[in-house]
Amino acid sequence: MNPLFQLTAAAALVLSAGVALAADPIKIGVDGPFTGGSSSMGVSMRDGVRLAVDEINKSGGVLGRKLAVVERDDEAKNERGVQIAQELISKEKVVAVVGYINTGVALASERFFQEAKIPVMNNVATGSVVTHQFDDQPENYIFRNAAHDSIQAPMIVEEAITRRGFKKVAILADSTNYGQLGRADLEKALEQKGIKPVAVEKFNIKDVDMTAQLLKAKEAGAEAVLTYGIGPELAQIANGMSKLGWKVPIVGSWTLSMANFIDNAGPGGEGARMPQTFIQDATTPKRKTFIDNYLKTFKPKNNRIDSPVSAAQGYDSIYLLAAAIKQAGSTDGPKVKAALENLQSPIEGVVTVYNKPFSKADHEAITANIPVFGEVKGQRVVYAYAEDQKKASQVRMKDASAKGALAPGKKQQ
Repeated sequence: MNPLFQLTAAAALVLSAGVALAADPIKIGVDGPFTGGSSSMGVSMRDGVRLAVDEINKSGGVLGRKLAVVERDDEAKNERGVQIAQELISKEKVVAVVGYINTGVALASERFFQEAKIPVMNNVATGSVVTHQFDDQPENYIFRNAAHDSIQAPMIVEEAITRRGFKKVAILADSTNYGQLGRADLEKALEQKGIKPVAVEKFNIKDVDMTAQLLKAKEAGAEAVLTYGIGPELAQIANGMSKLGWKVPIVGSWTLSMANFIDNAGPGGEGARMPQTFIQDATTPKRKTFIDNYLKTFKPKNNRIDSPVSAAQGYDSIYLLAAAIKQAGSTDGPKVKAALENLQSPIEGVVTVYNKPFSKADHEAITANIPVFGEVKGQRVVYAYAEDQKKASQVRMKDASAKGALAPGKKQQ
């Protein structure tokens, strides 16, 4: 064979391989509970991610490559989350991961990505410690674009104690890491107001009878119930109160907005209030487009997103990662992490405009000035206050001075 032809053929082969490699999709893991009691959040998050990926790919992708999601159902189980983490790293070779709904699953899984130097964007899990597991290490690969519990707990307490004037409150929290870390944050926030809860009660996932816990709260004279749990069990609290003929306000974490709370609680859930980073209301053009596209694409029941917060934060998490990969000019984990810590251009999300949302020392994109209060009304979540609806129509960017009343603790368990 002609040596010149051999050389040309070899060069063509190398070029062809290079083009094929360049065209390989950028794989991003999506981990969440798509079945079970937390699926209202998990599926909404996943669908928000899918919407963002589709938009980005239609616009040419990132670095000339398409984004490809590798979805896994962790079933809200810590051990399943660990298995998925190892699979996403070793088998799927993902360059980043988004998701995590349940704080316990996040805490169990993140160490594998930390060791592999793969960035994680927590877009729903709110336990204050989630982004602080590795504060003792020189580099931290764990980020978040959700309102952590050290923001939410003081908001809940401010609503119940200061705004509404209750002096006696009970806390009902589930037995998971999420519930117990949130309960601790609530107690700290109450202590700062000089208030001690008249009752602190625990319940388990899948519990259907809260009578014993509610009777203790009622007999202690509670004027309001503060909650930390997820939709199905929160509905049992509301239903239990109705059975006892005891109607006091429920104020709790953002999960009171879940469809499986609203639908299962029925009239008993009316009036429940909770912090929200996003409410399904077209208060800005960006939100209108997002809501319209989500409803058209996924056709949720009653044109109501099951978990609007999860969907919006899932959507935004992809745009944050895409911006970092583009800025880094690479999918290399350390380079993407460094880009996230120093994003040069603002990203217009659904929740907010992310203007330098992260730094090396701060991996939380959401500050206390961003969430508003939602209220269950007519089987939907609406703005609890007119001023919150007005606030939501304005551009709300991160405010480093509005961190929240409680500093996330490194050693919380």
